[in-house]
Amino acid sequence: MVSLALEQKLWDRGIELVAFCDEVGRGPLLGSVVAAAVILPVALCIEGVDDSKKLSVKKREALHDIIYEHALAVGIGEVDNRHIDKINIRQASRLAMKKAVLNLQNKQGAPVRPDYLLIDGRETIDLDIPQEGIIHGDAISHGIAAASILAKVFRDRRCLEWDNRYPDYGIASHKGYCTRAHVDALLKLGPTPIHRITFLKKIIAKATVEQQVLFK
Repeated sequence: MVSLALEQKLWDRGIELVAFCDEVGRGPLLGSVVAAAVILPVALCIEGVDDSKKLSVKKREALHDIIYEHALAVGIGEVDNRHIDKINIRQASRLAMKKAVLNLQNKQGAPVRPDYLLIDGRETIDLDIPQEGIIHGDAISHGIAAASILAKVFRDRRCLEWDNRYPDYGIASHKGYCTRAHVDALLKLGPTPIHRITFLKKIIAKATVEQQVLFK
């Protein structure tokens, strides 16, 4: 259950500009990995905020708008599939979070530098800012859960754009994950320019000789 316990410890120390960071999209076969960073007012608790994976689409969308309305600053970071293939998904996720923090802006569009970072998971961000990784942070920290909602909604909206561009792959429904329908489309049509080729090795290995031609 999410709470303000972790952030309250920082606020009690006088650290008010805490940026909460989370990323989504490590597992899909296509598209970018997306991270969000958000700075919330001290003691703000938005009812219903939870790990984005536990929320319905409708609930996430509603909370997304509420979080933006109340946030002191929001930043989004995105690393595309080609860069993921070059540096691997772990490093791409870290880079996306770094971009999100560097992109933090207030409602007037002015950049905001946080005093501290609370990050979901074990990862660190290559920035000279005090920080802490929280395992399962999106399930226990209100702020990290809020960041997970922002990142998830942003990437899901990207998936709708990709679905319009490549309608035969069913991206709107599977969000790029390795479903049976997605694999069938890949074996029939081959990869799109937004597929992560390094993620397709097992699928290519199981393809027939005729199907493997599609991946070249």
